[in-house]
Amino acid sequence: QLTLTESGGGMVQAGGSLRLSCVVSGRTPTGRSVSNNDWYWFRQTSGKERDFVAVITGTGSTNYNDTVKGRFTISKDNYRNTMYLQMNSLKSEDTAKYWCAVKGPVAGYYYWGQGTQVTVSS
Repeated sequence: QLTLTESGGGMVQAGGSLRLSCVVSGRTPTGRSVSNNDWYWFRQTSGKERDFVAVITGTGSTNYNDTVKGRFTISKDNYRNTMYLQMNSLKSEDTAKYWCAVKGPVAGYYYWGQGTQVTVSS
């Protein structure tokens, strides 16, 4: 019922910018909106664990991984049920597959998108 769809990935040169989008549609299996849940961006590089990138809460509070702080900005458009990750000053180290996720009803449970690849060339 709940679907998260990422878009906006691609290849950019180091120092460039990219904006990822995540459209959240539908409701949880119990029929609830996730508008007030915590919404996340994660990323994973080949051979590594999936890492936290950024989060925005239902009240608009944000937090970032130290590696992207000052370069990335997470935001939400509640009217369009869309979350964004504006990525500036991109580095080769930012190359990864990026997922959006919505925190679910129990600890460690997330609703996941399919992911979008970001490749930053040197």
